[in-house]
Amino acid sequence: MQVWAVANQKGGVGKTTTAVALAGLAANTGRRVLLVDLDPHGSLTCYFRLNPDSLASSTFTLFQERKNLSVSLVGQLVVTTTYQGLSLLPASTGLATLERQAIGSDGMGLVIAKALAQVWDDFDLAILDCPPQLGVLMVNALAACQQLIIPVQTEFLALKGLERMLHTLQMMQRSRKRELPFLVVPTMFDRRTQASVTTLRTLRNNHGEQVWPGSIPVDTKFRDASKAGVPPHLFTPDSRGVEAYRSLLNFLLPSKNAPKNSPKSAP
Repeated sequence: MQVWAVANQKGGVGKTTTAVALAGLAANTGRRVLLVDLDPHGSLTCYFRLNPDSLASSTFTLFQERKNLSVSLVGQLVVTTTYQGLSLLPASTGLATLERQAIGSDGMGLVIAKALAQVWDDFDLAILDCPPQLGVLMVNALAACQQLIIPVQTEFLALKGLERMLHTLQMMQRSRKRELPFLVVPTMFDRRTQASVTTLRTLRNNHGEQVWPGSIPVDTKFRDASKAGVPPHLFTPDSRGVEAYRSLLNFLLPSKNAPKNSPKSAP
């Protein structure tokens, strides 16, 4: 299984849209995909018409039962969506209490990595949707993933958020004692505005090959797809935004001949 985390310490940059779009497109290729919602706001969970305020079982349960994680426990938390090949580990608002609970508690940083190891052979790809701040949840995502995807809105303030995210990444890499591959994905690009064009140019000048060669355009169809609770590729298959995410997926996915990772090599 491949594990990707979609993270940025700035909100409103397209994290959940990126997670859903990539997951839907990957599932459409026949892959078994698990979406994991690690945001207490539960935007990803709401996307699939579940209510984070009323869920009895969620990613929060993983932290509550971190000393008793098992195949059966994790499997029971996974929700099968109505879309073939696409499953969800939903969030509940209880996640918002984790920072307080983490004080003085052991083993809080590797909960998600250990949970994914329980279902490693059940999925080909897991995509983690992260909250927009550094804390226990983001630390878990960075510890569990093999690829970090950083959506960055093409506007000036988002550049500051990227710098904070890269600083966090450096700290995590020192802790992991190994490099974590990351890809900056320009989002909400509008070629008609000077601000968007200038920000994209700055991203490429400052971060070079770490920036995906393409960009995700502003596309109102994403909002419409979210309102309908439908993955973007099924809502408007030929939209500019979906085509951009399809290109991004092709860029990220390893070749079919690449060796598969095993639970032993998982973080």
